[in-house]
Amino acid sequence: MTITLITGANKGLGYETARRLLASGHTVYLGARNPEKGEAAADALGASFVQLDVTDDASVAAAADTVRASEGHLDVLINNAGILGPRVATVDTTSGDIRTVFDTNVFGIVRTMRAFVPLLEKSANPVVVNVSSGLGSFSEWADPDSIAHSFPNATYNPSKSAVTMLTVQYAAALPGMRVNVADPGYTATDFNGHRGTQTVEEGTDAIVRLATLGADGPTGTFQDRDGIHGW
Repeated sequence: MTITLITGANKGLGYETARRLLASGHTVYLGARNPEKGEAAADALGASFVQLDVTDDASVAAAADTVRASEGHLDVLINNAGILGPRVATVDTTSGDIRTVFDTNVFGIVRTMRAFVPLLEKSANPVVVNVSSGLGSFSEWADPDSIAHSFPNATYNPSKSAVTMLTVQYAAALPGMRVNVADPGYTATDFNGHRGTQTVEEGTDAIVRLATLGADGPTGTFQDRDGIHGW
């Protein structure tokens, strides 16, 4: 049985990823900050709930202890938790705005990796998927016809650029693991007021594909549902 933990999984992409992986036979730990919402989501899916606030070291450590006590190891870690941050003009963005977004989107990954890598190292096929965005892709921003140009944001977009760089650093440091980054694409979720052009199932295609890699799969790549994505 494949043991999988998903952060920020009580709704949207995390919830759909949990649903699909449960259907494929994974044992899923659904991580969420809010116990009431997390437990309700886990109960609806048949997953196990674990309270996990990626901005809180103690919460992340406690979640790792829970998985360690119940399973002894972890096979798949999906770092999905993320926030959009304030919608303000770039020139009005404060360092505090950026710090708040990075605390969840970037530092949250660092916290979960530090806590869960020891459990992943006990797996026969450890896999990490970091959820990023095309809005953080430099190649997307270099293309004036890209949808990214329609969504300027000096907090969220740089945080997702940082996620991709973090991913390749972890991939290099952990050659025994498959560590990749997924771009869900413009998916209809609460995150964008359901304005996205993809269904939530389409938005999880890359995440699920990367979460189910074999030991001979790629590592250190950036992928969307169509395959390799430009950095």
